[in-house]
Amino acid sequence: MIDIKVPTVGESISEVTLLKWNKKDGDYVERDEVIAELESEKATFEVNAEKAGLLKTAAQEGDTLKIGDILATIDESGMKPETEVQKAEIEKPAENKKTETKSSNGQEKKTSKKETQTLDIKPQPSDIKATPVASAMIADKKMEVSSISPSGTGGKILKEDVLAALANPGKVTGGKTLFNRDEKKEKMTLLRKTISKRLVEAKNTTAMLTTFNEVDMSRIMDIRNKYKDKFKELHGVGLGFMSFFAKACCIALQEWPSVNGYIDGDHLIYHDYCDISIAVSTPRGLTVPVIRNAESLSMAEIEKKVIELATKARDSKLTTEELTGGTFTITNGGVFGSLMSTPIINIPQSAILGMHKIEERPIALNGQVVIRPMMYLALSYDHRIIDGRESVSFLVRIKELLENPDQLLIGKDPVKTLLEL
Repeated sequence: MIDIKVPTVGESISEVTLLKWNKKDGDYVERDEVIAELESEKATFEVNAEKAGLLKTAAQEGDTLKIGDILATIDESGMKPETEVQKAEIEKPAENKKTETKSSNGQEKKTSKKETQTLDIKPQPSDIKATPVASAMIADKKMEVSSISPSGTGGKILKEDVLAALANPGKVTGGKTLFNRDEKKEKMTLLRKTISKRLVEAKNTTAMLTTFNEVDMSRIMDIRNKYKDKFKELHGVGLGFMSFFAKACCIALQEWPSVNGYIDGDHLIYHDYCDISIAVSTPRGLTVPVIRNAESLSMAEIEKKVIELATKARDSKLTTEELTGGTFTITNGGVFGSLMSTPIINIPQSAILGMHKIEERPIALNGQVVIRPMMYLALSYDHRIIDGRESVSFLVRIKELLENPDQLLIGKDPVKTLLEL
């Protein structure tokens, strides 16, 4: 017997949650086959079988386990079960002995028109408890069983229940009775606990303030519409907004280093590189993977990295290294329809940029009212390290770069550079 123990996943992590079993108790597993997924306070990771054999689970999904606890055991002496192919080969001779049902005159029996019509009725699940008459009425009216309140013994649906549901349609919404008072209780996952703890810590330990601006997205949208097909053809990835924002942030962060720094005790730490964290929403909570040295990447490389990290986040494949060490964060609430928000700093970082929904709005341009695709930008920052002048100037610089994307190449106005101004 081989014990499969909860592995060490980081110096500060002492417990994990069993997210799900990929194999069931009693299943035969091959060596290195993934048997379970665990979730720590930072990320999820897989557990592989160390040997081939029969699996005996020692924990339930949702259990909280300590590092070193026994997760399962593998019996190496267990016999490998027959595969479906092997079973089919064994059963094949028997199947060949079967003969087709024929009528007395030697011809194949044909299904009558009445039988064909019977087959067209949508079959009801076999676990429905209903009287024969009620079942026939449900099938005939193509009713959802969830819309019927059973009154018979043991939860059986009676004819009267079906008639009552037909006479009072709309008494349920989404399978739930109106004015219901149901509630459910779920245990918080380690990831959700960590998110909660860090958000409260950010609010309580930083002097957080938010400044706003708006950007005209016309130029960027024109570029995307003009070059998106060619870009995807050459680079194999779509041209999104994130690469423009990441490039603009990298230029502005190097011009305003305090926005790219953080406080460490009595010291201020500044970075000459830009590790951009991108907020990704997943079913299990918010994760913030990091694009390393974004200032050195091309637009295509940034887009590829965004897709890679977002896919890993949604599939729970991110490593601890991919989730730590960012210097600045970008979050895009616009994909969910947010028009304006005040994002919370991702500590120990000192600032976070919030993107929002692009919406056509009237603006004054050269003395005339015109319609432009506008986006509100929000920069939340730690006032202990970033002064008001720096935060506002940083956001204005982002706006300038996005409205003049030709400056993203060298970080300066091409004409002014040509004239050495």
